[in-house]
Amino acid sequence: MSAVIFIPARYASTRYPGKPLVELTGATGVKKTLIQRSWEAAVSVKGADAVYVLTDDARIADAAQAFGAKVLMTSEAARNGTERCAEGLAQLETKPDIVINLQGDAPLTPGWFVEALIDRMAADPSVQMATPVLKCDTETLENFVTDRRNGRVGGTTAVMRADGRALYFSKEVLPYVGSLESPPEVWHHVGVYGYRPAALDAYGTWPEGPLERAEGLEQLRFLENGTPVNCVAVEGRGRVFWELNNPIDVARIEAVLAREGQP
Repeated sequence: MSAVIFIPARYASTRYPGKPLVELTGATGVKKTLIQRSWEAAVSVKGADAVYVLTDDARIADAAQAFGAKVLMTSEAARNGTERCAEGLAQLETKPDIVINLQGDAPLTPGWFVEALIDRMAADPSVQMATPVLKCDTETLENFVTDRRNGRVGGTTAVMRADGRALYFSKEVLPYVGSLESPPEVWHHVGVYGYRPAALDAYGTWPEGPLERAEGLEQLRFLENGTPVNCVAVEGRGRVFWELNNPIDVARIEAVLAREGQP
């Protein structure tokens, strides 16, 4: 099966304007922008035929082209990364079997997270949309709880059925964590999506629903319109996963880059 990776990136982030061009210092002291580190994560994926940065901002496009990325310009009307991916798909002459959305704020995404999505969708043609989930380790869960206690919106949690189909996604910590000493099983939603082209095309025709609007989570539009979202459990293999959502996350991500020896 053919697979294309899109990296949607916008400059006008509500929580962190200019986020894609924020510099992150690696283990060797080298500074690279967030969008470059996210692109490097994408090109490490096995089984992807092409990687594109999708943006409506010339500054991001210029920065991406400077480090060698292919860029597709999308409209300012795109309200989220999935809508931006739908616009990108419309620009491709040959449609891939699978479209991967690796969001531009997730530079710590291991390649095997994305490869697991591609494998899952290749094995089952009925899966229209899939996304990885990672069981929270102690450090990640503490970050989740600390952010919410301090009024910050950090990562996203997923609640699933026994067969892996998503019941809900939230920026709250779900299920409720009464104590970090004996917490329940909490699943961190990884900001990567796999779509069939037909599902991505349909997404653009649906209006934004009340749950998506309340949470600010684009994947809820699929659930609100009756399209199952298949959660694919992945393992960290000793790697820490965290997105760059707020300025405080710069130090968190740089600490991981240093600890893991990532340049």
